[in-house]
Amino acid sequence: MRLGVDVGGTFTDLLLHDEKTGRTFQAKTPSTPEDQSIGVAEGVKLICEKAGISPSDIKLILHGTTVATNAVLEGKGARVGLLVTEGFEYTLHLAKAWTPGPLFGWINMDKPDPLASLADTRGIPERMNARGEVVRELDLEKATALIDDLCSSGIEALTISLMHSYANPAHEQALRAIVAERFPDIPVSLSSDILPEFREYDRAITTVMNDYVRPIMKRYLSRIEDRLRANGVTARLHIVRSDGGLMSAAAASERPVHTVLSGPAGGVTSTMMLSRRSGFSKLLAFDMGGTSTDVAVIIDGEATISRSTEVGMFPAKVPTLDVRSVGAGGGSIADVSELTGSLRVGPRSAGARPGPVSYGRGGTEPAVSDANVVLGYLPPVLLGGDMTLNVEAAREAVARVGTQIGLSPENAAKGIIDIANEVMLGALRVITVQRGLDPREFGIVAFGGAGPLHANALAELLGCYPVLVPPNPGVLCALGFLEAEFRNEFVQTYIRSTVGLAPAEVWNRFADLEVKAEAWLKEQEVTAADASITYSLDLRYEQQGFEVAVPVSAEDVHSKGALTRTLADFHTIHERLYGVRFHVPVELVALRVVARGATQPVEDAPLEGITGDVESAVIETRPAYFNGAWQDTRHYDRSRLAVGARIEGPAIIRQYDTTSVLLPGHYAEIDTHGNILIWPVSKGK
Repeated sequence: MRLGVDVGGTFTDLLLHDEKTGRTFQAKTPSTPEDQSIGVAEGVKLICEKAGISPSDIKLILHGTTVATNAVLEGKGARVGLLVTEGFEYTLHLAKAWTPGPLFGWINMDKPDPLASLADTRGIPERMNARGEVVRELDLEKATALIDDLCSSGIEALTISLMHSYANPAHEQALRAIVAERFPDIPVSLSSDILPEFREYDRAITTVMNDYVRPIMKRYLSRIEDRLRANGVTARLHIVRSDGGLMSAAAASERPVHTVLSGPAGGVTSTMMLSRRSGFSKLLAFDMGGTSTDVAVIIDGEATISRSTEVGMFPAKVPTLDVRSVGAGGGSIADVSELTGSLRVGPRSAGARPGPVSYGRGGTEPAVSDANVVLGYLPPVLLGGDMTLNVEAAREAVARVGTQIGLSPENAAKGIIDIANEVMLGALRVITVQRGLDPREFGIVAFGGAGPLHANALAELLGCYPVLVPPNPGVLCALGFLEAEFRNEFVQTYIRSTVGLAPAEVWNRFADLEVKAEAWLKEQEVTAADASITYSLDLRYEQQGFEVAVPVSAEDVHSKGALTRTLADFHTIHERLYGVRFHVPVELVALRVVARGATQPVEDAPLEGITGDVESAVIETRPAYFNGAWQDTRHYDRSRLAVGARIEGPAIIRQYDTTSVLLPGHYAEIDTHGNILIWPVSKGK
C-alpha cells in the first residue's frame, strides 16, 4: 500500500492506493501551519480508519511539502555562514542588478536582506580560473583562522561557494575537511555539489538557500517520522522534488532546495498521466486550492522542465516543473480598497485557521468560498457530510462588502468570483498566449478543492475545451505523488565552441556523470529493471545569454560519433521555442545526465456497479444564481454517474473531495476513465 500526502494551505490531502486490489481511499483533514506534521499524522490516522487497515500495512509514503518554500517566503530560515573567494564577499548583495516593476520600479523596491548576511560572510584567499586551473593557491592557515572565527559565532549552517569551483572543486573540498575536523556539528554545503554550474550568483544563492532551509527541513522530517512511528507507521518516507521526481527523506534533509516547488509538482504529474490515458494531447493543468492557484502547460503528455525558479525575490537554479502560481484560491479574502473604493480579492488568504466565514472557525472576512456558498454553488455540507457550512454567516459577510459598493449580496458574490477568475485567467494567459500558444487548442484539467468550481467559467473565457474533472480532483496532487518516479540530475559545466571541437572530448565527459547517476540510483534502492539514464547537452548560439537543452541518445554518447545530429536538433528546437534560427557558431555550455527510477503506476479503477439512469443520481434541487437570476439547479451525486451519463447545465455535481459547477449552455458526460468532460452545447455531439 502506498500513501500520497499533499500539505496545502487549507487542507492536507491524502490518497491511499492498494496495489493488490487497485482500490483507492481518500481523506482531507485541516492543515496545521504551526506544525505540518500534526496534520499529516492526523490524516494518516483518518485514512487508515476509512480503509480499515492498520498503519503498519502502509509500505511507502510519498510526501509533497511546502516547508522549504515557507521558510524562505517568511524569512524564518537558519543563520547561514558563507565562505567565498576573497574579493567576492558582496556576491549576494550585487545579485543580478534586476529590479521589479516598470520604469523607476527600483525607487519603491523593498529589497530583501540576503539569506546569508555580510557579517556572516568571509573571503578566503584562493582563486581558480574558468578552466579549473589554480590561479592563487589556497592559504590554509588564513582559511582556518577565518573558519574558526565564523563557525564559533553561532551560525547554524555553512555554505562554501568559491569562484569557478564547478570546474575544480578541490579548494571547496579542502575547506569542508577543515570544518569537519574542527566543527563537526555544523552542516556544510558545497556549491560544487549542489549546483556545479557556471553563473556565480545563481550558484551561490542556490547553495545558501539549501543551507537556509536545511536545519528546518531536518527538524520537520525528524518530527514527522517520529509522529508516524508513534502511530504505528513503519513505511519508508520519500519526498517529492520540484521537478516531480522522488528523493528519500535522508536526501531531502541534505538537499532541501530541490523541494522548493514540491507541492504543485504532484498535480502536474497527474495531468501528464491524464493526457496520456485520455488521448487529449494538449491540456492546461488548473490547480485551485485554498490559498493559491497553480497552472501549467502539458503538450504530448509532457510538461516543460525549467532549470530555475524563484522563491519570493530569490532565484533557485534547480530543475522544476514549469508552474505559474497566483494568490487566488478558495480562501482568498475579498475587501474594498480604502484608496480606490473598488472590490479586490486576494492575495491575502484566510488559510486553514480561521478559514472562510462559512467554515465556522472564527473567520470574519468573506472569502471566495463564501461567495460560492452565497450563490448556491457550494452545498451546505462538504466532505461527505463531515463538514457543515454556515450559509447565513457567509451571506452576512458578503453582504457587508456589497453594502460598501452598493451591490446586493448576490451581485457582490458574483463580483468576488469574477475578480478571482480574472486573476487566474491572467496566469493561464501567461503560460499560453504570451508564449505563442492558442488556448483554444487546449483542454483544461480542473483539480484542487476549488478547481472544478471555477474551471467551467475559465474555459468559457479562454475558449479551451473540454473541461476535464478527474475522478479524484480534490486529492489529485497526492495521486501525482503516487505516480512520480525517482529522479535526479547530474551536470557538468563545459564551455567550449563546437567549431573544431573533437566529439570524443564531449562524449568522454559523460562517463563521470554516469557513475554518479548509477550510484544515486543504488542509494535510492531502485532496481536495475526500473532504472534508466538519459543524456542531454546545453547549447546556445555564441554570445547568447541562455542555453537550450538538447537530448542526445545513449547510442551517440557511447559510440562517440560526430556532433552533426545534435547540432541540427539544436537549431530545430531553438526555432520551435523562439521562432528563429541563426547562422552563427554554436557553443557548448554543459552536459547533463538524468537518472530515473520507475514506480508502479496507479491504474484506473473501473466504474463497477454503477447502473441506472441519470435521474437516480439526483440528490436534490436547490436554487443557484446564474446569469443574474436564481434558477432551480439539480445537484448530482458523482458516485452514481455511470460511463456515458450526460447532464445538461446548469447543474452541481457533488463528491467527497470537491464540487463541480456546470454552467448554463454546457453539458457534462462521463468518459470511460470516469472523468467528467464538460463541453459547450454549441459543440455538442
